[in-house]
Amino acid sequence: MSTQEYDVVVVGAGTAGNYAAATIADAGYDVVILERKNATEAGHIACGDAIKSADAFPSAIPKSKIEPAMTNTDVDHGRFEIPQEDVVLEIPVPGELAVVDRWEYGRRIIQAAEEAGVEFHYDTVVKDVVQEDGRVVGVEGVHEGEFVRYEGDIVIDAAGTLSILQDATDFSDTTFDTNVRYSQFTSAYREVVEVPEPVEWSDALVFKPTDRAAGYVWYFPRTETTINAGLGFQMTESPMHLVDDLKRDLRNRPEFAGAEVRDKLGAALPTRRPYDSAVAPGFMAVGDAAGHVNPTTGGGIAGAAYAGEYAGERAISAIETGDVSEATLWAYNERVMDHFGARYAGLDVYNIFTTALDVDTMMGLLASLPTDKLSEALYSGTAEFDIALKLKTVFGALGYWDTVLQLYRTKRHADTLIDHYGDYPDSPAGLSAWQDRRDTIMDDVYAVTGADPKY
Repeated sequence: MSTQEYDVVVVGAGTAGNYAAATIADAGYDVVILERKNATEAGHIACGDAIKSADAFPSAIPKSKIEPAMTNTDVDHGRFEIPQEDVVLEIPVPGELAVVDRWEYGRRIIQAAEEAGVEFHYDTVVKDVVQEDGRVVGVEGVHEGEFVRYEGDIVIDAAGTLSILQDATDFSDTTFDTNVRYSQFTSAYREVVEVPEPVEWSDALVFKPTDRAAGYVWYFPRTETTINAGLGFQMTESPMHLVDDLKRDLRNRPEFAGAEVRDKLGAALPTRRPYDSAVAPGFMAVGDAAGHVNPTTGGGIAGAAYAGEYAGERAISAIETGDVSEATLWAYNERVMDHFGARYAGLDVYNIFTTALDVDTMMGLLASLPTDKLSEALYSGTAEFDIALKLKTVFGALGYWDTVLQLYRTKRHADTLIDHYGDYPDSPAGLSAWQDRRDTIMDDVYAVTGADPKY
């Protein structure tokens, strides 16, 4: 087995991996990205292909580098179709939104990372993690048919959902979050479909429930005639026949008559709160590998980009001081929680709330709530409701009074949780006490919603 040495080894050539590696390489350090796909397929990932906050991307790979992959920047709202109530909700999306050609986007972030000085090893399947004295010092894998050991001061796990690196690493003496299981994830399938005529909703992201509250169909227009069509379900549910269920919905929509499928992929994504800690000695996890995804929408590109940059900056500091301990890497956790982690944790409370409802109740409730407040809840994790608005909501949802009351109580606990994340500890020593208080808040969430514990 040959050995190759770098300052940092990154596993995975997705958004988080490229942003982390580009940040480090731009500072003059040797960094390699190990990618299991070949050079042609790298960047080809199953994704809804929508970028929230498309106007503000980290400097490591600025918006100018990926802008040519943005094929639809006219999207400004979500369109929620609720056939059970014969209602269509138009919910505004705050900030700039863009739908991208995900494969082209993937190619462009790889190219930008290469321009920053990142070395890429394609056709590389990581098999194991190397640890010495409790610290991660590298990984072992097969590169183009040959066994290779890649050593680095730091390993960054950007290998995606349910990463194999975390299965192979001993975290027993660290704070790294191991409270991870399948029920916290969503399974999804996506096709890129070409339709003969422009769709009327080319300025919207379309969402529609399946016959189960934990399942949903979505349509994201890349252009007026090229549509990302997908379906997903929460893994707390029994498996759905994703391809058949999506095809059935496509057949029932007249705008897809005569459509041609151009691409198809499946994937899993986290619909959970961010990892309590995504660091261990010599090791950091980023993007999907650390739960950096909006748990209500599945949006993860922006969070992955920022997490990658934050991890890259912390890696540089650790290398320069010669200290890659958990305590040194901890500031990465703090930046994630401060930027979007608290908000995603609050959103996760609403995700938990929905798992306790049947689909008809959920859709009836959505149809009765003011769309501007739904927008706030979907993207900020909370929303303000004054007395007049509460009364208006109640009168609009007379058949769902108990559920409305349950929602307001859930909201109070979500707000409390977000406030608690504002007190995220500044060192590993404070994590246990912080988690105890957080878990008490979550016990209240489960008591109010009646949902099964998620963690």
